[in-house]
Formats: sequence, structure tokens, C-alpha cells
Amino acid sequence: QVQLVESGGGLVQAGGSLRLSCIVSGGTFSSYTMAWFRQAPGEERKFVARIKGSGGSTYYVDDVEGRFTISRDNAKNTMYLQMNSLTPEDTAVYYCAAAMGWGQPFTSWGQGTQVTVSS
Repeated sequence: QVQLVESGGGLVQAGGSLRLSCIVSGGTFSSYTMAWFRQAPGEERKFVARIKGSGGSTYYVDDVEGRFTISRDNAKNTMYLQMNSLTPEDTAVYYCAAAMGWGQPFTSWGQGTQVTVSS
């Protein structure tokens, strides 16, 4: 069973930065396509970014392109999301998720970590 645990959320002022982490246990981490999603109050959960098992391919939603960087350390079974130039619109609960391959559905989820950006 794959388990995911996020950390690194918190309160930051607009223009600031945060780095989220997602530690994965169970299975073979390097084979998973990993992703970050976020859910703002009153909204549906939305895709943010994803990264291939090897780390060689990434994809971002337009809203965060150029500000956020997704990465992974397969030796540590950990994925990261470096978030820069944060705005209040980035306020949300951030979730990490795992899929068995690129293009496969995300079937394993973490519990989420809250990111709040003040203006």
C-alpha cells in the first residue's frame, strides 16, 4: 500500500516562498508519476504540476508556470514543490498524489498541507 505524507505548508506573505515535501512509502517510488494538486476554499481540487518517475519530464498548469518548480529525489522517496512569488490566489490545501505511470490516474493521495498567502 502506497502512503504519502505532505509537509512544509504554512503562512507566508505575498511575494514569499515555500517548499512543500511529500514523502512516499510503499512500492517503488521511482516508478511512480507524482503530482501536486490544490484545493482552495469552496472550489474543486485542481491539478498543479506533475513529474515523471525518472524526473526527466514535468508539466505545470499555466497559473504556476515559471513560479513553481516540481522535483523529486528518488533516493529519498520524496517529491518537492518549490513555490516562489506566491500570491493570495495560491492559498489552498496542497495534496500530493501518485500514479502508476505517465498518463495513468492518480490513485494514491496524501492528507494535504495548508498553504496560506496573506496580502
